[in-house]
Amino acid sequence: MELPLNRIAEHVGGRVHGDDSKIIRGVAPFETAAADQITFADGAKFVKRLRETGAGAVIVPNQIEIDGMTLLQVNNPKVAFTRVIQLFYPASIPYRGISNRAVIGEGFTSGENTAIAPLVFIGNDVRVGDRTVIHPGVVLGDEVRIGSDVVIHPNVSILDRCRIGDRVTIHAGTVVGSDGYGFAPDGETYVKIPHLGIVQIDDDVEIGAVNTIDRGSFGKTWIQKGVKTDNLVHIAHNVTVGENTLIVAQVGIAGSTAIGRHVILAGQAGIVGHLTIGDNAIIGPMTGVAKSVDPGQILSGSLPAIPHRQWLRLQRVLPELPELKKRLAALEIEIKRLVGEED
Repeated sequence: MELPLNRIAEHVGGRVHGDDSKIIRGVAPFETAAADQITFADGAKFVKRLRETGAGAVIVPNQIEIDGMTLLQVNNPKVAFTRVIQLFYPASIPYRGISNRAVIGEGFTSGENTAIAPLVFIGNDVRVGDRTVIHPGVVLGDEVRIGSDVVIHPNVSILDRCRIGDRVTIHAGTVVGSDGYGFAPDGETYVKIPHLGIVQIDDDVEIGAVNTIDRGSFGKTWIQKGVKTDNLVHIAHNVTVGENTLIVAQVGIAGSTAIGRHVILAGQAGIVGHLTIGDNAIIGPMTGVAKSVDPGQILSGSLPAIPHRQWLRLQRVLPELPELKKRLAALEIEIKRLVGEED
């Protein structure tokens, strides 16, 4: 593919400083881009080095202008570069139509240009929207609802009655709608608690590979609009994840916790059940959260495993350490003064 720079500028909502008719044939990193390729520079480090790149055009922040260089000025260079990559390398559609090697139950309906690969299993009374792509090995349970422009990668299971919105991507091996972890003790044994709810995933969500999202015991587990999860994430029954929250690899969220909007849960963070994590909070990597978090709060820190009673005593002391350090420093100064007077 080749495109004039003015067409690219129109696509990303930017303006060209320099030769707007320059032909661009691809994208490349800042250090290796050639004269017919476009790259981007959004940090001060790269902006200072603009003359070092061999790129034919560079996507830069709006305020950057350099004589003799062809620049594409935008509000957000990284986002614009991502859209240019999508322009040059659009997602391919590996399947067209509905394979006769898919197993499809009664009452199935699909929209226009739906692609269902071989070896897909679809239960009864399932509805799939327009332009949705379902890869091999996918299982859709009874009464599942899938929106339009959805991509479901191989070996994903979306179990009975779960709801998937529009423009959702679910990566390989994920399970949506598995039973939550609930057992009622009966003497020395445990009785499984039935989980009768669903999982609802709203529009513009991306779910990573090998996630497990449990259905509600009653009601629903709810992943709201714009949420992005990494690989190997576990979201338990009746959790709500607020809009545009980011959940990084190996995070575990226990049941009935409410995660706010624009929250970041970093890798291996663990969230106890029945808590509230406020909007815009950030939970650092390997952080164990055992009580609710206020909006905007930033938490971090982890400890090696120690006896539980010792850990409880330690937790009581930790918040007081900064003040204890100040008092200790003051005592040291006073001791030195007293010793000096005795000398």
